[in-house]
Amino acid sequence: MLAVIILIGVAAAAVSISVAHGLASARINAAAGELAAALRATRTQAIVHGEQRIFQVDMHGEFYRGADQRDVHLPKGLELSVTSAASDQSGGDIARIRFFPDGSSTGGRITLRSGQREWHVNVSWLTGAISIFDTAQHS
Repeated sequence: MLAVIILIGVAAAAVSISVAHGLASARINAAAGELAAALRATRTQAIVHGEQRIFQVDMHGEFYRGADQRDVHLPKGLELSVTSAASDQSGGDIARIRFFPDGSSTGGRITLRSGQREWHVNVSWLTGAISIFDTAQHS
């Protein structure tokens, strides 16, 4: 009887760890989708208003700001890195991606990392198109 109770306890612990990992993964996947949506909204605002719009990422505060000028914080435990044009970097604190009235951009990549998983949110410089690449789905 005691052995059965111990086995049930071990199984419950394994399931809870798996569920917790799955929830964290889903939360970060959603964060990547929301970030991509904010980039698309910033690009759309540049086209609609016929003016350059800037998408900013605060590397230390781990938040971003799109065309709506609202700070959106990323989930805890998420590492963030940005590759963008040298002219859009400000000493390592703020990274920017600019969108132009024709839909093009300065381009870049925002990488979200949690453990071994990475999500890349890519911005094409030529077209301004935004795409998400989950490295776990392509390995």
